Amino acid sequence: MIRRKELYKEATSLTVSHDIRVRFSEVDSLGIVWHGHYITYFEEGREAFGRQHGLAYLDVFANNCTTPIVKTTIEHKLSLRYGDVVRIETTILDTPAAKMIFRFTLFNDKNEIVCTGETLQVFLDKEGDLLLTNPPFYQEWKRKVGLEK
Repeated sequence: MIRRKELYKEATSLTVSHDIRVRFSEVDSLGIVWHGHYITYFEEGREAFGRQHGLAYLDVFANNCTTPIVKTTIEHKLSLRYGDVVRIETTILDTPAAKMIFRFTLFNDKNEIVCTGETLQVFLDKEGDLLLTNPPFYQEWKRKVGLEK
C-alpha cells in the first residue's frame, strides 16, 4: 500500500533560503522565542518563496483565489534567542492535488536545525468555495517552473 505522503515529491530546485533576526517582541522573559512565533517564521519563508518564484499572495489574489492554511505541523528541536539569525529554508512539495504543501527547515547561525514543519494550503475561489482541481494560473505556474510538462 502506498502511503499518501509518498505521493508528494520534494521539488528541491524550488527552495528559497531567507534570513531573519529574532526580534525582541518575539521572546519571553527568559529571552527565548515563544513557540507560536515559529508559525510567523514559516509565513516569512512562504512570502520569500512567493516573491522569488512568482507565487506571491497578491499573484494568487489577482487570479481570484485565496489559499488558506488548513494544516500546520511543526517539530521543535532547539531554542532560538533574542538576536539570533535564523535561516528559513522553504521548499514546495509537488502534488497533483489542488493544494500547496510547503516544507520548512529553520537553522541557527551554527547551521543546526532548530525547527522543521509543513503547511498545507487549499485553493478557494473568490466566493470562498473550495476548488477541487488546480486553478489554471497554478497549473501554468507549475509548467513554468518545471513541475508539469
